[in-house]
Amino acid sequence: MKFHMQAPKRQKRKRRWIKFIIPALLITILGSFFYLNMKLKPIYMNYAEVQTRKIAAHVISQAIQSRSTSVLDANDILINIPNDSTDTVTMKVDAETINQIMAEIHELVEQHLDRAESGDLEMLPQSDGIKFDTTEMEKHGGVVFFVPIGQVADIPLLGNLGPKIPIRFHIVGDVHADVDTKLTEYGINNVYMEVNMKLTVNVQIIIPIATKESTVVQQFPIAIGIIQGVVPQIYTKGGQSPANIEVPLQDVKKP
Repeated sequence: MKFHMQAPKRQKRKRRWIKFIIPALLITILGSFFYLNMKLKPIYMNYAEVQTRKIAAHVISQAIQSRSTSVLDANDILINIPNDSTDTVTMKVDAETINQIMAEIHELVEQHLDRAESGDLEMLPQSDGIKFDTTEMEKHGGVVFFVPIGQVADIPLLGNLGPKIPIRFHIVGDVHADVDTKLTEYGINNVYMEVNMKLTVNVQIIIPIATKESTVVQQFPIAIGIIQGVVPQIYTKGGQSPANIEVPLQDVKKP
């Protein structure tokens, strides 16, 4: 009889321990998951931002390379303004030509970004370790790619192994374009001119349980060249050095 009385007591004790152990395990697992997520989330986001910048820059470069014309000569976008002086040259930038180039590039970039978001793999870089989900891109838009957790966490032993993390980014707003002109003295009365176009694209980066808005900036030249000015008859390097004076020679008659 004693043996039969102890068995139910042991079963009750086991049931009590199980009631405490199962919730404790669940809380421990959830706490560990939450802790790892908080620790790894900045790493995921930084990696996603870096890869997003690379992909967006690649798409923009593809758009620039598709142009029918290459980089112009700086003299082709300048207009000479006549003046009464023979010692100076006055020029201005041809705003109409610059605006036409900006409009062409702006349209090409938007078209290429739209094609990338619709799942056109020709617009996207084929980097090692990154796989694009064209089906998801066609359905919901945006660029969607997967990277292994070992690659994100920079664990060489895992490499391309482990679960893959989905990363998505959308183009937010319109592409913004600015023109930046740089002038540098070159030689005697010459100027090296560089006209650059700076494109700014805002993107929304989405990873599991986090999202962030980032800005991608890409700059490339529109026109480059040397503008030649009038070489003066008198030239000095400044300071105490004497000026170099050009003296006109007259014909001398032989005796």
